[in-house]
Amino acid sequence: QVRLVESGGGSVQAGGSLRLSCASSASIFSINSMGWYRQTPGKQRELVATITSGGSTNYADSVKGRFTISRDGAKKMVYLQMNSLKPEDTAVYFCGARRSIASDWDWGQGTQVTVSS
Repeated sequence: QVRLVESGGGSVQAGGSLRLSCASSASIFSINSMGWYRQTPGKQRELVATITSGGSTNYADSVKGRFTISRDGAKKMVYLQMNSLKPEDTAVYFCGARRSIASDWDWGQGTQVTVSS
């Protein structure tokens, strides 16, 4: 199991920026996929952005052009830079890791992001 710890959430006004960080207990290059997901009360967890061990990225349509996922292998960190934030981005953001395509996702504890209008 990969242990993940998120940080960097907080409150910001619409149009502002935040950067989320995720510390991994395992080498991120040994993990097939890592990503950021978010969840609001009463809704399912939804994909925000993912990055594969090969560096390929994928984004939800709602965040394309505003959010950027990146990584630092030496530090075993994955980041989510969020710009031009909107109130609808308000959610608990979770860092996830999947060691292989056949594996279940491991999750961090989540970090709250609140965007006010």
